[in-house]
Amino acid sequence: MTSSWLNQHDSTTVVIFRALQLGDMLCAVPALRALRAAMPRARISLVGLPWADQFAHRFRRYIDEFIVFPGHAAFPEQAVRPELLPDFYAGMRARRFDMALQMHGNGQHSNAVVRAFGARAMAGFGPGPGGKNDYLIPFPDTGAEPLRLLALTSGLGAPACGPQLEFPITEADERELAASGVTRGLAPGSYVCIHPGARAADKCWPAARFAAVADQLAIRPRLTTVLTGSPAEAPLTAAVGRLMRRPPVDAAGPLSIGAMAALMSRARLLICNDTGVSHIAAGLGLRSVVIFSKADIRRWAPLDQQLHRCLWDPFGEQAKSVIDQARALLMLR
Repeated sequence: MTSSWLNQHDSTTVVIFRALQLGDMLCAVPALRALRAAMPRARISLVGLPWADQFAHRFRRYIDEFIVFPGHAAFPEQAVRPELLPDFYAGMRARRFDMALQMHGNGQHSNAVVRAFGARAMAGFGPGPGGKNDYLIPFPDTGAEPLRLLALTSGLGAPACGPQLEFPITEADERELAASGVTRGLAPGSYVCIHPGARAADKCWPAARFAAVADQLAIRPRLTTVLTGSPAEAPLTAAVGRLMRRPPVDAAGPLSIGAMAALMSRARLLICNDTGVSHIAAGLGLRSVVIFSKADIRRWAPLDQQLHRCLWDPFGEQAKSVIDQARALLMLR
């Protein structure tokens, strides 16, 4: 296909399929930005997991509408609701989208989902050649996730708008953070955020290691440790706090993702597992040390390796390296 594919398919209504979690969705923002630049007047809908309604709202510059996906037996991110599937697909076909974009993996299962939307044209990852109105490219075997997705949009003819992530902070996020009282007594730049949790427990660095790192960083220049996490991760942050010599501020639980990001935006540094908050840090331009233990570090590490230091430590043996990298980042101007 030529770079004019988007022009050839005068697309006024576009539906994107990417039913994944926070970090995966944030990695798609550069591709969404490129698509909006290519189609400034198109109505762009996103089909995703139920939680992603808030993602679509935060990125409403790029997304006009959110549609909840009822699930698929091959996708582990949510339990499928088979009773909703017939009406879901019938409703999608009735919309008569001009274009459907498959941005959910290599297409092994997701291409069938997207074809069932009944759009006039389809683009995405998968084995070619597809139908006459299809644009399919092989899913890249290497490269960071944002760059893999940009390979698709550039192939469609979308302009290059940069690979950088974003995480816009809203006034509602700031109001929620202020109302929580978490930042009372915390001056901007006076604290380090430590996020010890992850969606999968086997991706979590040991609590004792996080506590040891926090204690070492607090010595000089007297930085406060702020522990962050979801309500489900509150027992984990409490465990880290109990192991610390200097009591931290435990902010796990009451804050939304947006308010937590507002809290992080004022921090000097984030230390976390390979999880969604590492991509929030990339979007904020917040220095971070990210500890990997399961995922492909080449695919999921932030692109700016000067600002974000990623370490492979599946057995919790690299605490000194984490401290060294954190101190190096704290010295950056």
